[in-house]
Amino acid sequence: MRVTHVIFDLDGTLIDSAPSILESVQAAFEAVGLRPSKELEPALIGPPLAETITNLLDDQDTHRLPEVIEYFKTYYDESGYRKSQVYEGVPEMMDALSRQGVRLLVATNKRIRPTLKIMEHLDWAHRFDGVFALDYFDPPLGKKSEMLERLVIELGLDANDLIYVGDRLEDALAAQANGIPFILVTWGYGDAPEGDWYRAKRPSDLLTATAMMPSKCN
Repeated sequence: MRVTHVIFDLDGTLIDSAPSILESVQAAFEAVGLRPSKELEPALIGPPLAETITNLLDDQDTHRLPEVIEYFKTYYDESGYRKSQVYEGVPEMMDALSRQGVRLLVATNKRIRPTLKIMEHLDWAHRFDGVFALDYFDPPLGKKSEMLERLVIELGLDANDLIYVGDRLEDALAAQANGIPFILVTWGYGDAPEGDWYRAKRPSDLLTATAMMPSKCN
C-alpha cells in the first residue's frame, strides 16, 4: 500500500498562527468593550471560531458573540492573517513529499476566506491539490470528521491511501471516524493526546511515516 495523498490541518501543523489569531481576538474584544474571560494562549487555537470566542465570553455576555465574531473577522481578514509564520522545516517536507508524487491537501477549521489569503500570502497555492474548510461547503459542515468524509467521497479517494496530519485530539478522532491513518505533530497547539498514533517531532519525521504501511500510522 502506498500513500497517495496527505491531508494537513493548518493552524499548529503547517503554520504558527497564534500571534495573528490571539492579536485579532484581543482587538475584537476591545472593539466591543469586553475582556476575555481567560488568558489568551495558543492552546485556544484549533476549534471553529464561534467555539473559540464562546469559550472566552462570560455567561452574561454570550449574546455578544455575533458582534465579537464580526470584529474578529474584519481585523483578521484585513491584516491579522499576515502574521502567520511557517514552521521551520515545513516547506522542505512538502517539497520532498511532492517529489515522491504524493498529492497534498489542506482540511482546516479556519474559515475559507482567510485560509485562501494565507495561501496567497505564503505563495502556497501551487503546493496543494485542494484547500478545504468547513464553510467551503454549502451548507457549511459542522465538524472536521464530516469534512474528511466529504473529501473522501467527492474526490474519489481511498481512505487506505491517505494520511491526515494534525496537532489536536479532534484531528485524530476525525481521521479515526473515517478510517484514515493519522499522524500527530507535537509542535502544534494540542496537548499531545494519548493514543496509538505515529508522533512526528519535526516535519522531516512525516517523510518516514508516509513511507510506512498506513496501518502503522493509526
